[in-house]
Amino acid sequence: MIPFVQVDETPGGQARYTLTDAEDGHVWGVCSEVEGLFGEPERGMYELFGWVAEGAEVLRGWVGSRVWLVPEDETFGPWLLEDGESLGRHTGTDGLVLTGLDDYLGPRGGHRGPVRVHDERRWLGSCREFTRVLPPERGAPPLVLRGLAPGDELLRRLRTGTRRALDLDQVALEIRDQRGEWLTQLLLTTHVRASRPSARGADLIDLELDSALFTPVAGHARPVWDRWLAGPPQTPGAWAGLDTRARGVWLDLVRESGCQHGRHDRPAGHAYELDGRQVTDVPGLYLALGEAVNGPGGYFGGNLDALADCLRGTFGYTSPATLLWRDAATARRHLSDALTSDGRPYDLFTAVLDVLAQGGMHVTLA
Repeated sequence: MIPFVQVDETPGGQARYTLTDAEDGHVWGVCSEVEGLFGEPERGMYELFGWVAEGAEVLRGWVGSRVWLVPEDETFGPWLLEDGESLGRHTGTDGLVLTGLDDYLGPRGGHRGPVRVHDERRWLGSCREFTRVLPPERGAPPLVLRGLAPGDELLRRLRTGTRRALDLDQVALEIRDQRGEWLTQLLLTTHVRASRPSARGADLIDLELDSALFTPVAGHARPVWDRWLAGPPQTPGAWAGLDTRARGVWLDLVRESGCQHGRHDRPAGHAYELDGRQVTDVPGLYLALGEAVNGPGGYFGGNLDALADCLRGTFGYTSPATLLWRDAATARRHLSDALTSDGRPYDLFTAVLDVLAQGGMHVTLA
């Protein structure tokens, strides 16, 4: 069965999902139910031969949000596997299989030599050689918009019926929460596979889109999405009980909402306060900063560069200001020992303090 999200129309009768043209923004149609939104994105897969763990063995399961493979040959740069997972030791070999979301097919230049692997916090291990494994081809399930109220241009194209008319090219699926507030949008290149009258009402259709070039929302993100689809958080620290992987999903939704809406900048001299008790990982750091500046669900950067951008204005802050960082020792303990993409050690906690200072935020650690 194709996983789906079903939600009644938002208050005021506004539909949850809006399909728009990504270039000119015209609306193809609106609906309140989408099938195929959640699934398993296509992942790169690497077998690391002669795997030697550094410290604890990498077991089967999630490894980290950002896993870097660093070639021993320094003429080749490191490359990233996002949302890295381990499939464990390959049966009958000395190799470890890692998967993740990568943005190109293998390392630059076809490098196959020794690499070391880290998760931006610690070295995980090394191998003498690796290869990219091509997973078996699988058909992408369609994206189905149930009970769609089609726009005039979509109706015209459906009547024409030619392949060219049914190619929608770049489209955006805009998603709103139960209160009608903009949550996020997903981009895809697609064409219409089928359409039929919908059982959900007269003049409505079920529109089936080819999703071969669509990256579905990972299934593990579903619980966090369900919480946000019900409405943005109303109390601080709603993310605190989540693990690092789920916090990363939460931060992605915070970023989408914050970058779409922006915030009214408070006047210079404002005093902020950060609750640092749950700053035990990188997502927790930026979620706590976002709440300190912009309240529950607030955004104020998701990495050092984004934090510097937020300090320049339009994200709730005007320089200069003060920040009282409570329980700062927690962040210092968990974030001081970090690794750059190529594996050089650095102190993320100190780096954040430096960026804040350069942006006119005077921080007091408590």
